[in-house]
Amino acid sequence: MRVVHPDHPLIDHKLTYLRDKRTDSPTFRRLAEELMTLLAYEATRDVRVEPFEIETPVAPTTGIKLSNPKPLIVPILRAGLGMLEGMVRLLPSAEVGFLGMQRDEETLAITTYANRLPADLSGRQVYALDPMLATGGSMADALRFLIERGADDITAVCLLAAPEGIARLEREMAGVLPPVTLVVGAIDEQLNEHGYIVPGLGDAGDRLYGVV
Repeated sequence: MRVVHPDHPLIDHKLTYLRDKRTDSPTFRRLAEELMTLLAYEATRDVRVEPFEIETPVAPTTGIKLSNPKPLIVPILRAGLGMLEGMVRLLPSAEVGFLGMQRDEETLAITTYANRLPADLSGRQVYALDPMLATGGSMADALRFLIERGADDITAVCLLAAPEGIARLEREMAGVLPPVTLVVGAIDEQLNEHGYIVPGLGDAGDRLYGVV
C-alpha cells in the first residue's frame, strides 16, 4: 500500500482550525471541504485520461479529458459525506456512490446498511472518503467490498490517520490486487484507550453535523 502525506502549509493551517474544539459545525464543514479539495489534488494525480482533439481560437491542438468509465467517488457514511463536496469541486464529472457499513460489537460481523454503488466496478477508479483512519477496520472492510465488486484502482482519502490504522490497513491490504493508495492530511501520534486519534479532532461525524 502506498501512503501519500502531502506537505503543504495550507493543509496544516486548515487542520489546525479543524482540531480546535472551539470551531463550530458550520465552520468545521467548510474547512473539511476545503481541506478535501487540497487532498483531492494529490489523490487524483494518477487519474486516467485520454487524448482529446480541440480547436483553440488560434489553431487545432491535442489536450486530454478524463477517460471512461468515469471515476467513482464513494463517501463512507456518515462522516464521509462531509468530504464529498470538496472532492466533487475538483472532479465534477465523476460519479458518486454511497457505502455504509457497521460492525456488530459482539459478533464482529459486518453489516452493509447502505449501498448505492454499481454492481460491477470493473475498470473503475474509485476514491473512498472517510475523515478518520483510527483503528483501520472500517476502511479495510469498505475497501474489500469495493475490490469484491471489481474496482481495479482504489485511493482512500482521510483527513487524519493514526499509525495503528495505517499499519492495520497495510497488513490487510498486503498482496491485495489492485494495490491501494492512501492519501492523508496528517499522521497523528497514536490511538488512546477509547480508540480516538490523539491529538486528533474528536468525533468527525458529530462535529460535522452536531448530532449523534
